[in-house]
Amino acid sequence: MAEMRQVEFFLLQYVPDVVKGEFINVGLVMVEATEQGFVDVRFMREWRRLKGLDGDVDTEMLDALERDIRGNLGDVKDREGLMKRLQDSFSNAIQLSATKGCLTVDPVKEIETMARLYLESAPRPRERETGARQKIVAQMRSAFEQAGVWELMRKQIAVAAYTYKGDPLKIDCGYRPNGVIQMFHGVSLERDVNEAKVMGFSFPQMVAGMAREEKAEARLTAVVKDGLDRSDEGIEFALTMMERSGIVVARVGEIGEWAERARREMRV
Repeated sequence: MAEMRQVEFFLLQYVPDVVKGEFINVGLVMVEATEQGFVDVRFMREWRRLKGLDGDVDTEMLDALERDIRGNLGDVKDREGLMKRLQDSFSNAIQLSATKGCLTVDPVKEIETMARLYLESAPRPRERETGARQKIVAQMRSAFEQAGVWELMRKQIAVAAYTYKGDPLKIDCGYRPNGVIQMFHGVSLERDVNEAKVMGFSFPQMVAGMAREEKAEARLTAVVKDGLDRSDEGIEFALTMMERSGIVVARVGEIGEWAERARREMRV
């Protein structure tokens, strides 16, 4: 089995009007979390969508920004320094996203995949993304409510308490039977596989953190839609990533069995 490598990435977002809050991703920087690890940058190559947002955008400025970052890749790991330089130079027209982490076999291929996802594709409607995941979460909740355990479960478990400061991941729900923290999180893979990769990145640290902070074993079940097409490379990669990280993958149609198990373990 090829060794998994830990990388982090953040996006450079063009924001022509901070009041409206509209933006387009124009660049992506990826850094491997090792001393001499992988570091590279990608910028969008087609300005049509950007000009649709701001007809007066200075694309020469963006070209110069890419050259500046590429010429100083050795300093890119200093994210705070880079952010300050960008903000000082471009008056908030360029903002940096939160850093996200993932595991990958090949960072070179990974940055190309991320560039296609974040820089070349038109932005997906957020409501539809949220709706797909929330439908899974609603089915989870319904099953646990029917089992009479929903009100007894922990909700929105912030993993930053167990991993590292700033980790944005919050697990939907969980409970603790007999020294084991059993958690469940709805994941929609058809529109965005990145959340699965973030979970795969965070879970081993959650295991260590919960053992340290709560003296408990951590188990995480990712609940996904029934009938996922595993011939889709993105979906197969996300499922494999979670499974390799120790995350159990369950179909939403199976959640009733998990809810019944929770009822027995919680002695309701």
